[in-house]
Amino acid sequence: MAAGDFSAGERFEIDRAIRAAEQTSRFEFSVFVGHAEEPRREYAAGLHAALVAPTHSVLIMVDPVARAIEVVTGSVVKRTLTDHEVQLAILEMQSAFAAGDFVGGLKRGITMLAAHARPPQTLHAAE
Repeated sequence: MAAGDFSAGERFEIDRAIRAAEQTSRFEFSVFVGHAEEPRREYAAGLHAALVAPTHSVLIMVDPVARAIEVVTGSVVKRTLTDHEVQLAILEMQSAFAAGDFVGGLKRGITMLAAHARPPQTLHAAE
């Protein structure tokens, strides 16, 4: 499946998940679905570096033919989103993809990443 293979409704669902993730976490989210050149990690890092605000961004790259998923996070995002949490989101996406639910897998992965990337709430004492 390539990006052009999504219906208008599926693109809308993915976009809605991205917008909700951005509101939840206050970070930028991008999704790339398509052929990724080798080495895939470096290709994903290049896509991420080309974003408007890479330090505050999360890129999810999925190459369905190669069955590869890469998630690249910016330096500011890494302060709240751990590698372990990223791996959990990748496992969630892989499970949904294996069951044939590509759009649902992307949406769940985006939602999980956003929930974990959310900065912790702090309480300030009255001065």
